[in-house]
Amino acid sequence: MSGDLDLDLDGAALTARLVDIPSVSGEEGPLADAIEAALRPLPHLAVSRHGHTIVARTELGRPQRVILAGHVDTVPIAGNVPGHIEGRRLFGCGASDMKSGMAVQLRLAAHVSAPDRDVSYVFYDCEEVAAERNGLLRLSRERPDLLAGDFAVLMEPTSGVIEGGCQGSLRAEVTVAGQRAHTARSWMGRNAIHDAADILAVLRGYTPRQPDVDGLRYHEGLNAVGIRGGVAGNVVPDECVVTVNYRFAPDRDGAQAADYLRSLFPAWPVTVLDVAEGARPGLGHPAAAAFVTAVGSDRRPPRAKLGWTDVARFAALGVPAVNYGPGLPELAHTAGEYVEIPAIAQCESAMRAWLGTR
Repeated sequence: MSGDLDLDLDGAALTARLVDIPSVSGEEGPLADAIEAALRPLPHLAVSRHGHTIVARTELGRPQRVILAGHVDTVPIAGNVPGHIEGRRLFGCGASDMKSGMAVQLRLAAHVSAPDRDVSYVFYDCEEVAAERNGLLRLSRERPDLLAGDFAVLMEPTSGVIEGGCQGSLRAEVTVAGQRAHTARSWMGRNAIHDAADILAVLRGYTPRQPDVDGLRYHEGLNAVGIRGGVAGNVVPDECVVTVNYRFAPDRDGAQAADYLRSLFPAWPVTVLDVAEGARPGLGHPAAAAFVTAVGSDRRPPRAKLGWTDVARFAALGVPAVNYGPGLPELAHTAGEYVEIPAIAQCESAMRAWLGTR
């Protein structure tokens, strides 16, 4: 199918067109080509390409610059391309995560030519895979000037609710030492797998923190996500390793999260495997407050992001950021993924009101 994009299509039709251009992580080239081709002719935008990441910027000399960012890749297709419509729902790979948000970005880029704020539109690759491949991370290292701004909105699926900041994530191994013995004389050893029950007891008894961070309540999580041990069918094992994942609120950094984890398991060695820092909501920033006023409502006030997103990359650059998009986060990555069609137009309308025009 041709990769042409008609940015005069309404948000739902453009989303359907985007769904029908496959863009599994690492294979975003055709969609990046289509986005670049659609944006380059627009006279009010300065467009640059960096691998399969496209950046389009207004350069109007406004006193404030905001960033609208979204990833162009999807998880592997599960028999759900091309997409289809059933009633008020558009089904297809990426419909919620996040081609509906991308459609809103593209519509705004094309049709809001004189916003009250300068805008940088960032369409980046490889968000759904290992962090070192992430196009936004690459851009932050190679061209941080293109990500400079006063405030950022990541168009991740949030059901049209502003989600502030994000949780951090830490993986660690907790190791139990035992003593080998023949299973026929097991009393001469110490079974490390049996002793791992004490680690699991700590996890079962864990009470999640629910701290208030900048006015939003986060809910932490601590779970075993893997366990390994055993030598042979006739040997008492001398080691068992439990892998745990700690999702921590952004009032802690990675070092504090690691210290907390070690305090829960003082009797065992704890080895941190990786840490992804979280991001505070930053809703007190004037640009963020203006966004909440324009887009939020008393009925659907901002909430904490329970998960990790690329808002953390903006936080590391000193740019407060939120998540906001029309997709349904609960359906992301599922074979039955869909987006509610009216939500696409509602999101675009709210964003237009916030950006304003001159």
